[in-house]
Amino acid sequence: MVQLTASPLSALADEPVHIRVTGLSPFKMVSLQASLRDEKGNLFYSEAYYKANEAGEVDLERDAALGGNYVGIHPMGLLWSLKPEKLLTRLIKRDVINSPFEVQLKVCEPRPPVKSELTSAPIASLTLERWYVAPGVTRIQVREGRLRGALFIPPGEGSFPGVIDLYGNTGGLVEFRASLMASHGFVSLALAFLAYEDLPGHLEKVDLDYFEEAANFLLRHPKVYGPGLGIVSLCKGAEIGLSMAIHLKQITATVLINGPNFIISIPQVYHGQITQPAPFSIENISTNALGFAEFYKSYEGSGVENSQSVLPIEKAKGHFLFIVGEEDKNINAKVHAARATDQLRRNGKNNWTLLSYPGAGHLIEPPYTPLCIVSRISLLSLPIHWGGEVVPHAAAQEHAWQEILKFLRKHLIPEVTSQP
Repeated sequence: MVQLTASPLSALADEPVHIRVTGLSPFKMVSLQASLRDEKGNLFYSEAYYKANEAGEVDLERDAALGGNYVGIHPMGLLWSLKPEKLLTRLIKRDVINSPFEVQLKVCEPRPPVKSELTSAPIASLTLERWYVAPGVTRIQVREGRLRGALFIPPGEGSFPGVIDLYGNTGGLVEFRASLMASHGFVSLALAFLAYEDLPGHLEKVDLDYFEEAANFLLRHPKVYGPGLGIVSLCKGAEIGLSMAIHLKQITATVLINGPNFIISIPQVYHGQITQPAPFSIENISTNALGFAEFYKSYEGSGVENSQSVLPIEKAKGHFLFIVGEEDKNINAKVHAARATDQLRRNGKNNWTLLSYPGAGHLIEPPYTPLCIVSRISLLSLPIHWGGEVVPHAAAQEHAWQEILKFLRKHLIPEVTSQP
């Protein structure tokens, strides 16, 4: 009897699963398939072909996929290679508390060379639960003054390090990264600043006072110990995160994922002082062969490196972790991170680590999240090409996530000194 097993069947979305098939005929070829529907009903699916060994077994930790969405030994490939049925769809977990993503795994006969409408029934199947909160994590809606967001608190007694989670110009409230960080022991504030509830649908300026209020709010929480806070930030959020690290002494550990080292698009205002954005060349905004917008060259030749928009990163007191996807088609993060670290180096600073990933795109997310190559955001009429190649992007996400958690623990959790 053919059996498909996965251990554990229910786990956090950033945890690996051991997938095996037993009871096959020796050396039999099979198709392993995965599928899920997001909360809007959008379908994502993947497929890979495997050959059983002499004992009639397939073990994804040992055996190489011979074709399909990927080739080679990739134990979690069925999850990170999920593709949307509708091209411009990004997989985002919206309700992180009440339900997991349910991933259907199937073992099937290999598809014939000419696919017909009739597909064979699965030989074996099961359902994986991929949760975005660990048991006991609580979510609190934040409507404090003008602040809008969601606060995630780990289970247990005592206090925890605090982290502010910032996304970019997609707007709304993105919670799945913050909820996972809370599952790893951080009080995490997913902070909205655009197109959410009564926040503006379009930003004319970045008001850093709003983000300072968020830092003070988090530090006041009885479950957060200070005096330092962390930031995990992406894209426009990374521009804001870098500015917070410069202006706010509370920020002691800042993760910058594919962000600029200067102000982009709109001015920043802090305590009434206005800093203008960098000049850019609209002629350098391009579209690829499929008509997707690419912005990564938009600041080439504009003289941005000599403009007043460059953020004085050397004034920051905390530590930085730069994460770069070298195939990012939205921001030329490799160049921007190199300039930022050079600026630090020239000022005698060594308070930074740079992780640069060949083949990774813009949206570097927690592990096993499928690569989103292109999607729409509300601010633009054209879909945005985020870039990246499936296999190296998946490897980058897995490595970067562990490094992010280690970095935050190192700089936010005080060392316990032994008594003499």
